[in-house]
Formats: sequence, C-alpha cells, structure tokens
Amino acid sequence: MKFYLSFILVVSIWAVSCVEKPALDSKALKILSDTAGYTTLAWQDSVVQFGNAPMGEMVQIKFHFRNTGTHPLYLANVKAGCGCTVPDYTKGAIPPGGEGDVTGAFDTKLAHVGEVRKAIFVTANTRYKTEHTLIFTGRITESGSK
Repeated sequence: MKFYLSFILVVSIWAVSCVEKPALDSKALKILSDTAGYTTLAWQDSVVQFGNAPMGEMVQIKFHFRNTGTHPLYLANVKAGCGCTVPDYTKGAIPPGGEGDVTGAFDTKLAHVGEVRKAIFVTANTRYKTEHTLIFTGRITESGSK
C-alpha cells in the first residue's frame, strides 16, 4: 500500500512538471519585469457556468475584469488549457479604472458528452500574483437534446 501511494505521488509530480508553460515574447517579458508598474485587477467572475450545450455547438465564454490599481494593466499572455478552446482578450494598456474581457470559443466537438471543466490561463502585470486561472464548466449533451 505504501509503495502504491509513493508511486502515485511520484507520477503526479512528474505529470505536473511536464506541463510546458508558453514562452513569452520580449514585450511581455519587459512588461512583467517592471514590478514598479504592477497593478491590481478584479475579476467579475473567475468561474463561469455555461449550462447545457449540445455536442457540435460552439460555446462563447466571457470573463470580465476591471483594473483596480493605479498603473496600466497589460495582459501579457492568455492561453487555453486545451485545444478545444480558442481564447481572445482585450489587448493593449488598460488604464486604471478601465475594464476588459477575456473570452473563449469552446468547440464541444473537441470534448466529450457529459460534465466538462476547462481553464484559460492569464499572465498579467498584477501585484500579488501574475498568473490567473479562469475556469468554465458545463454539460455537453448528445446532439439534438438540451
């Protein structure tokens, strides 16, 4: 039993360490390295429930945010956790008090019938943490049923 638990622990650590972080371009690296320009942001919702969607449908997900800090906010990198979601986001400088969105086009054809939980990862010039995880969940039904 002890060997089995140790094996699971080692495999879990190995699997997590193999997740490749996307490379940031030089502009994003420059923004993220200027800690004096870090700001804060507030997500309206960092978890979105899209309900039921029939297999084959494109589902649009939206996460709204506000720059609550005193410096311009830059989203340096936005990546989906899987190939079934294509993210988009407000680009450029978002001034203090300004608002923006991170969206995802989720292709249910590339997922499975049943409950789904997917993620979009956002890297920004934010104080306290620079990586934000946005989650969306829902249920994919057989085509033709809701």
